[in-house]
Amino acid sequence: MSGRPDSDLPPDTRTAEDLPEDEGLPASDAEDLDDDLVEEQARRARWAAVGTGVVLALAGTAAALLRAFGTAPVLVPAAYACGASVCALAAVLGARGRTRRALWAAVAGVMIMALGDQFD
Repeated sequence: MSGRPDSDLPPDTRTAEDLPEDEGLPASDAEDLDDDLVEEQARRARWAAVGTGVVLALAGTAAALLRAFGTAPVLVPAAYACGASVCALAAVLGARGRTRRALWAAVAGVMIMALGDQFD
């Protein structure tokens, strides 16, 4: 048993080693294929981090505004606003390619918002 799956991989997950030998790509083209896949994955990770950060920041801002005009204590909208700003920071980090830090910033922002919701 080789440990490889019996089915073919989807085209966007294939590497140079997965290509059939009859395609006959030169070594330089095989390296370019691997580089293109890595670049595409990095681009997707950046867009995912930016999109998630923006959506969470907008949701936190909307919640802060709704809570500010309600009967909630002052600490609740402040926590939502702080969480939204941390999520906005996650979007900025994601746009700069710091996707791992953006993930942790988004998690921290949501945790701040959840903590603020506990005071309501």
